[in-house]
Amino acid sequence: MESSSTANNYKVEEEEEEENVELDLSSEIEIEYMNYGGEHHLPLIMSLVDKELSEPYSIFTYRYFVYLWPNLSFLAFHKGKCIGTIVCKMGEHRHTFRGYIAMLVVIKPYRGKGIATELVTRSIRVMMESGCEEVTLEAEVTNKGALALYGRLGFIRAKRLFRYYLNGVDAFRLKLLFPRSAINPALLMTTNEDGSHAHINRESQEGSSQFY
Repeated sequence: MESSSTANNYKVEEEEEEENVELDLSSEIEIEYMNYGGEHHLPLIMSLVDKELSEPYSIFTYRYFVYLWPNLSFLAFHKGKCIGTIVCKMGEHRHTFRGYIAMLVVIKPYRGKGIATELVTRSIRVMMESGCEEVTLEAEVTNKGALALYGRLGFIRAKRLFRYYLNGVDAFRLKLLFPRSAINPALLMTTNEDGSHAHINRESQEGSSQFY
C-alpha cells in the first residue's frame, strides 16, 4: 500500500559555484547524523522541507514515511541546529522489493560539504541491508545538481515523466540497481559532494522531496 501522491522537486542550484556568504564554512565542520527519533524530530523535518521545496506536503504524508520507516529517515545537525534531512521508504512494488527516496534537503549555507551525499548513503545502506533490489526517485529535468549527485552514486535515468510536477516541469525517474557487488564505491564512503531533493511519485503514490 503506497501513501498519498508526491512529487520529486529536488533542487540543487549549482552550489559549487555559489559562495556561502551567510556562514563561514571554509574549514571542515563537524556534522552529527542521527535516525528519526520520534515526534520531536517531525517539526524539524517539516520545517526544512516546507521552507526549501516548492510543492506542498500534508502532515499525513510526513507521518506516513517517518512512522512506518523511521530507520530510513536521517537528520543532520551542526552545533545543535538541524541543517539537513532525508526521508525514505521501502516495500514491495511489482514483485520487486525496492527503496524509494522521498525527501532530501540541505539548507543553502551547508551545501557542497558532502552532507546530502552522506544522508543518501546512510539510507541506501539500510535499504541494502534490508534486502532491497533497487532504489528509485524522481528529479526535475532542469535540476542539474540533483541529477549530478545521483549520477555520481550510480543512479541511471530510467524514464522521463512529462509535466510531472505541479509547476509543469518534466521529471526523470532515477533508479539504482543492486546487487551489492555492483554498487558504486561512492556509496561505501563519505565524499565531499553535496545535494538535497524533494519528490512525490504520482504514478505509484509514493512521497518524495529533495533539495540540496
